[in-house]
Parts: sequence; structure tokens; C-alpha cells
Amino acid sequence: MGIDKKYTVLYILLCWSFYLSAQVCNSPVLTFPANGSVNVPVNATITWDAVVGVPGYVISIGTTPGGVDIVNQENLGNSLSYTPPFGLPENRDLYVSLTLFFFDADIPDVVCPSSTFRTEDVIIPPACTVVTNPVDGATNVNIATNIRWNYSPTATGYRISMSTVPGLGNIVNNQDLGNVLSYNPILDLPPSTQVFVQITPYNENGDLSPCPEQSFTTGAIAIAPACTTLTNPLNGAINVPVTPLIEWTEVADAEGYRVTIGSSPFTAEVLDNVIFTTNSTFVIDFEPNLTFFVTIIPFNAAGNAIDCTQESFSTIIGCGPYFDSVTGELIIINPEISFPDTFSICEDELPFLVSSTDTAEGFRWFQIDQFGNETLISSTSNATLTETGEYRYEAYNTVVQASGTVECPSSQIFNLISSELATINSVVIATLETGIRITVEVSGIGDYEYALNDINGPYQDSNVFNNIPAGSYTVYVRDKNGCGIAQESIEQDLTLEGFPKFFTPNGDGVNDFWQFIPTPFTGELSIEVIQIFDRYGTLLAQIEPASNGWDGSFNGRPLPSTDYWFKAISESSGQIQGHFALKR
Repeated sequence: MGIDKKYTVLYILLCWSFYLSAQVCNSPVLTFPANGSVNVPVNATITWDAVVGVPGYVISIGTTPGGVDIVNQENLGNSLSYTPPFGLPENRDLYVSLTLFFFDADIPDVVCPSSTFRTEDVIIPPACTVVTNPVDGATNVNIATNIRWNYSPTATGYRISMSTVPGLGNIVNNQDLGNVLSYNPILDLPPSTQVFVQITPYNENGDLSPCPEQSFTTGAIAIAPACTTLTNPLNGAINVPVTPLIEWTEVADAEGYRVTIGSSPFTAEVLDNVIFTTNSTFVIDFEPNLTFFVTIIPFNAAGNAIDCTQESFSTIIGCGPYFDSVTGELIIINPEISFPDTFSICEDELPFLVSSTDTAEGFRWFQIDQFGNETLISSTSNATLTETGEYRYEAYNTVVQASGTVECPSSQIFNLISSELATINSVVIATLETGIRITVEVSGIGDYEYALNDINGPYQDSNVFNNIPAGSYTVYVRDKNGCGIAQESIEQDLTLEGFPKFFTPNGDGVNDFWQFIPTPFTGELSIEVIQIFDRYGTLLAQIEPASNGWDGSFNGRPLPSTDYWFKAISESSGQIQGHFALKR
């Protein structure tokens, strides 16, 4: 669908945001917990349905409508779910607000009314948790490492003990940390030492102590590098081109950088912990109209930088879809195209002119070589193709955005193939119970169809005609691409008459050999050679028409009573196939 040029993109998006504010947000947003729910688990994952055309979501959770005292404006990208990292407070009325986030600075975000639910009343202590950093049994751990652990559902706080001897607590002794999931020791840990860690979750109902200890071994004294920050794009940037140069501040003592990028804070579909040895720029093709979350962790021999923060930026709005408040429709700026994936021509029709009938602002045609490389051959609605092969057709519209004019293309890969008149190589006749079978064998690069006796058809795709009466026929082979019709006549003498249906090689002097016997019906049928096969296609004998024929043996041994097959080759009439029985 094209875009109405009398409306600017800004106007359409403003109308869209007002529409969403007035229409979409009047209905409940959350799918779990449903608005008004009670006894919601404190470790619930909050989910919601996607809103068409909305590129990003921001979530807030509070104890009052529109409140942010539990979660304050957390940007989730295009994720449709959120799990509070510290759980939810028990036995409380909570309010969840979703903000529909747009990336253009001129487009206001839409804050939807809060949905509310009440959490469960927790009556048991929380379960023990697991330390995730350093993992249990880790070695050569940086002495400046932080301790991190998993959230324990229903926990409202955690106590930590650390020691160089199990249960001693000589580094930290049962220190109450509050409701956090990490601990940064005040002093560096002792080098080259096994350290024991015990995390005890608790709530108003108590705890399940003693929780098990985990341990790790520190490395020698070394200094890990500091964290870095994005310099391009800057953290929080919007309208970033979809092919940005990614740069970050160089860290002097870093040996390399681990880079993770995803379209939500929890994913890594663009880059997953990929190592770069310098802070040199690199280019990635991003999707438009999305927020991307970037984590860069410098490292050296002492380990990774500690607790580096995640940063984000948003790409340009791109090509839609956009909501048109005037028509009530979603508008996609990319042109709709209707184009075949194959063109067939006859060999003498090159060069071949191909044209587009699609409505678009511009067109391009590319030839694709065997290595996938594209060469532009036309920038109009027509293109002249000089050889067969693979091509790509592209039609595009444009839209003016804050970052400049953006092309919105649609394309189709297609093939130009050559066709030709068929060559009829042979016509093979075989006997059936109710008639004969005619098989037409052809060669050529065309796409062929077949008919008998009538040049106008009906034609069929199969080259085999079954269960037809013996007699004279004309075979027609037509190229589907209009490159002509080949034909060949089958005369009456191309028949199975004269080939016995059975023989009895028992030595009584009667019917001891199988051989072609000319009849008045076969006329002057000139047989050059006859080949005999078993049911598996093994060649058993080859006989001349002037010989006595086949005696039913192979390599001097009599063969059993069963059916055998023959192929008679005639220079004037093609091949004749059939079968006969050997009886003893």
C-alpha cells in the first residue's frame, strides 16, 4: 500500500499515538496477571499482548496508580514479558503501567492506565538459593570479584557468610544485606585461596538455615580492567541509522572486549558475548524501529571488568507499518509487488525485455552471477536481459524521516530460462493386458507436453500413454513455452505381433526356442537384434533374427519357468518391448 503524500510521516504518527491513547489503552493491557487478580505469586512474570505497530514498551510498578516505587520506567525493548528481579512484595495491591515507546523525538510516548492485582500472602520461608558468580568450583577467580546469586521466590532479604574455612565466617559473618542479589566485598579476597560462600534467603516467616555452602578458588593478585561506555551511538540515542558504527571508550589495561547485543535486555540475538581485541569500530545491519541493548565487558588476564552496565539505543522508525487515523488502516510504505519467479523464452528470443506493472517511486534490476554477486543493469521500470540466469527485481518507495530520506524496498528474485523445440529420440512400444503402452523419449531444454493423433490436443504432462489399442499413431510433443511442436508417426508394423507369448524348451523338438516370427501383419518389420532380460533387468541373452532363437538357458544352465522380458530394436520402427513365459 502506498502512503498518501498529503500527510507527512510526523502527522500520521502523531495521529497514531493519539489513537492508541484513546482506543488501545481503554482496555486491559495485561494478559497475566489479569486486571483485578488476587493471590498472584510474588515471583510472577508479567505478560501482555503486542500492540500492532508499537516498537517498544516501558514498564513501571508501584503501590499506587501510576506509581514507580517498585520498578521505575524499565525499558524492555520489544519484549512482551517482565519478571521483577527481586520479586514482588507480598499481600499488597500493586499497579502496573505500560508506556508505549516511540523512537522519534517528536512523537509523544503513550502511557496506558494502570492495571492492578493483589499478591499472595506468603506463609513459609523461602528456599535456599544458588551462587551464580563465581560458580561453584570456579578457579583463578579475580580477587576483586563480586558475589551474585539467584532470586529465591518469596525472599525479602539475604544474609551472607564468607570464609576460608567451611562455616568459620572469618571474611563476612552472617551479614544482613537486605533485598539485593549481589555483594561487593569491602576488601579484596585473599589471593590463591579457597573461599566458602553461604547465602541464606529469609522473609517474615524465617529462613531454612543452614543453607549449603559453595566455594571457589581465587587467583594470584592482579587488577581487572575498568568498564567502558558507548561513544557511538551514545547511550539512549534515538533515530540511529540501521547500519551504525559501534564505538566505545578504550580501556588502557584491557586485552579485549566481550560484546553482547540484543533487542531486549534479556536476549543476545545480534551478538552473543563476541570478543573484539580492540575498540575498533564495526558495522552491523540492525532492524529498524527497535531498541537494542548493548553490554561491553573489558577483560585481561586478571578477569572481566566487574558489574559493567547495560546501555541502549533505538534505530530509525523505518518503513512501517504506520497507523493512518484518517482511513483506520495500517500503512506499509514498501510497495506491493506482483512479479513471477520464472520467465521462459525460446533460444532465438534474446535479448528479452521485461517490464514491471507495479506502482512504486523507483525500480532497479540486478543480474546475479554464480557467486551471488549482483550487477545493476537498469534503474527504470524496464530491463533488457541479454542472457539466461538469475536476476533480482526491486521496487521502492521513499519516506522522509529525522535521519534523512529512507528507501523502503520490496524485491523478487527470478530466473530467465531458455526453451527449445523437442527432439524425439525414440518411441517405445510395450504390451499390456488391455492394449499397448507408448513411451515417447525426447531430449531438449524445454518444458514439454504430449498428445496423440491431434496436434491441438488434449495434451498431457506425462510422456507415457497406457492401455491404447494397437495401431498407427502420430505423437505430438509441444514445448509449453511456445517454441514449437515436434511430431513422429507410429506405423502399424510397430506392434507386438510376431513375438510368441510363450515357449517350451523341453527337447521334444516343438517350440523349443523363442524367436521373432514375421507374420503378414508385421510386414517387412526389420529387426536388428533382440535382447532378453529377467524380472530384475539382468541381460540373459542377445539373439539375431536369423538365429534359432533363445533356448531358455543362461551360461549353459536351464532357467526356471517364469516370465521374461524382451526388447527388439528396429532401425526403422524404434523399439518394441514385451514379455513372454518360459514353460517346462
